[in-house]
Amino acid sequence: MTNLPLQEQPVAGDLVISVVLPVKNEAQNIAALVRELEVALAPLGPFEVIYVNDGSTDTTADVLLDLAQSRPWLRQIRHAQSAGQSAAVRTGVKAAQASIIGTLDGDGQNDPAYIPELYRRLVAGGPRMGLAAGQRVGRRDSRFKKVQSRIANAVRGYILRDGTRDSGCGLKVFRREAFLSLPYFDAIHRFLPALMIRDGYLVCHADVVDRPRMHGRSNYGFWKRARQGVVDLAGLWWLIKRRRPDPVAEEVFPDAH
Repeated sequence: MTNLPLQEQPVAGDLVISVVLPVKNEAQNIAALVRELEVALAPLGPFEVIYVNDGSTDTTADVLLDLAQSRPWLRQIRHAQSAGQSAAVRTGVKAAQASIIGTLDGDGQNDPAYIPELYRRLVAGGPRMGLAAGQRVGRRDSRFKKVQSRIANAVRGYILRDGTRDSGCGLKVFRREAFLSLPYFDAIHRFLPALMIRDGYLVCHADVVDRPRMHGRSNYGFWKRARQGVVDLAGLWWLIKRRRPDPVAEEVFPDAH
């Protein structure tokens, strides 16, 4: 088990980490990934895995129900209709019972074996470390998609100055309280480093190896993300520029005797 600083040791019975996976029509990819999660997370201590079923129309719900019969740590939360990846992540984080959250995509491209290392880096950074983010190497996407992502990340990095070369990687570990205090908008999961820095938190990174998708194809379209990304980037730039230090400070008086 990871040796944690004393202040980060969980109270007996508490969960060490909640891992959230947004999924839409990923029935074929779930069973193998659940088995990998079980192996990867066990050394950390008590954990839970929350699949947020984002309006799936295949057998995703049934597969999760079946797997949960023998895995009390596995939960499913369902959106009646698809609300998007960011909304699914937020749903899972709000429902999570641990103070530290891990996320990864549900298609198998993110290897859960990296979660313990991201967790270790977050904890080692102390309370000011708000986010440990994976950055993909050896990406298995098409050449076209890799070029598009490289350009998008370069533009985003130049504008936001968040020191992150790959904000789209689903592998992340962060503090639940810090995440829920961020201003929410669609696609927030792609701008977490900049938003955490905006709120005064530190961000660290770790290289992670990308894998081929197990089955099927992406259910969150690239071109839709690209079009919306321009608007999101402008809005986030405005949010960062409008941020002001919190002027509130409590005056502590000595006890009267």
